[in-house]
Amino acid sequence: MRINRFLPLIIPIVIFVLTEIFFFYPRIIYVSGVLIVLLFFFTTRQFVLASKKQEKWLDYFVLPVLFTINLILFVTMLPSSFLVQVLFLGNLVVLYLYLREIYYYLMEHSAYKEHSMENFSSYVNFLSVYFLASAIYGFQSFLNTPLWLLMILLLVEICFIVYQVFWANDIDLKAGMFYIVLSCLVILEIAWAISFLTLSYYILGLMLAVCYYILIGLTRFYLQGTLSHSQVKHYLVFGFSSILVVLLTARWL
Repeated sequence: MRINRFLPLIIPIVIFVLTEIFFFYPRIIYVSGVLIVLLFFFTTRQFVLASKKQEKWLDYFVLPVLFTINLILFVTMLPSSFLVQVLFLGNLVVLYLYLREIYYYLMEHSAYKEHSMENFSSYVNFLSVYFLASAIYGFQSFLNTPLWLLMILLLVEICFIVYQVFWANDIDLKAGMFYIVLSCLVILEIAWAISFLTLSYYILGLMLAVCYYILIGLTRFYLQGTLSHSQVKHYLVFGFSSILVVLLTARWL
């Protein structure tokens, strides 16, 4: 269908409008959320059906849905309307780039750049974890939501995010299932421990996102059989130095 070519532009614009409606009318957050999920379902399924490749729409559906929903949860914690608008515009750009990559990969593979899906997935999922973790710690502080309930939400989303990262990097999911479960449980344990620190939810979310980055990065290269000492050093030095800088510069309550 000819409309498939324009979906990478149309869908992000429609979702941007829905997020703006939610911004001005917060009570319809559930309506906006359901419509956003349905739009992603329609788009990813449409691309897969129109493609000659044997793919599953769910593999392409996970990233944009979780990224957008987590961003919406995150902005509910922000006091700055300007920053909210910046994030909504950023979401529009991210969705456009992602849907365009899907379109190229499934229907115009000659225009697809190798490894772009893998790299894009890594960066966007890192932001998605940050938005999710910050929102969860914010809900714990401001809404007194039970921690165990928030941890269940975190665990479910992290499982889908790790699954998407492994799929995007062509890792055998059956062989890597043990590592998916183990990685998710480790991240859950770290998240639970971090929740007892007396720092702002922005800082706590960043700390968990960095831990996620280290763990999933090393696990990914290990399962691909390309893990080297230099990569281990890079992840550990970058990760722990980032956490150290955050802890030293953050304002403790």
